[in-house]
Amino acid sequence: MESKDRRISLHVLGLSYSQLQSGAYALILAEAKGPRRIPVVIGAAEAQSIAIVLEGIRTPRPLTHDLFVSFAHAFGVKLREVHIYRFEDGIFSSELTFTDGDRTVTLDARTSDAIALALRTGTPIYTTPEIVEATGFIIDDKEFTRAGELDEDDLDTDDGADDDAAFDDDDDTAYGHPSGYHAEPKPENYTIEQLEETLADLIEKEDYEEAARISEILRQKKNRQ
Repeated sequence: MESKDRRISLHVLGLSYSQLQSGAYALILAEAKGPRRIPVVIGAAEAQSIAIVLEGIRTPRPLTHDLFVSFAHAFGVKLREVHIYRFEDGIFSSELTFTDGDRTVTLDARTSDAIALALRTGTPIYTTPEIVEATGFIIDDKEFTRAGELDEDDLDTDDGADDDAAFDDDDDTAYGHPSGYHAEPKPENYTIEQLEETLADLIEKEDYEEAARISEILRQKKNRQ
């Protein structure tokens, strides 16, 4: 298990539209004591659940995450922490640590569900330095769309996008072009200077998911050199 003195505390900064996957959104997590931000691609249903908490909206009937929290509290179970412990194949994995005062239990969970529960219970969120190094980058917090600006009709639709991803390695889309468009060379063949310029351009255009992919390619190329 990750040593607690090495873990990095995170908080939810907001939500942004995903420009890579239709019906998906990017959950932006912020380093509590640093400038780096981590985008996690989540589905529309999870984005709606998170946006409702961020905006302080009360629903007529409890959502699934609300019901889970009420159930846990009814039996004296408290969510102690959320730990995003692994980033592999573009997917974030998280753990939920619960306690009833006598026993402590850790359960695996999708990161989107873990964050939705953490927001409802005021639970701290942590990750590893390695994950922040691999997936985090610096952005202007004023650049992305806040949760309150998400279109309600869009939030109510779910096109089956993969959850808890930083980017899709198998996606044929390149910089917003549809599959099959090959006018642009593959980023893997770019020079370091071209990758750095591309990354800066993507951040300026608020294309954070593709920026995360380019950042990872840039990091790997620098490591190889």
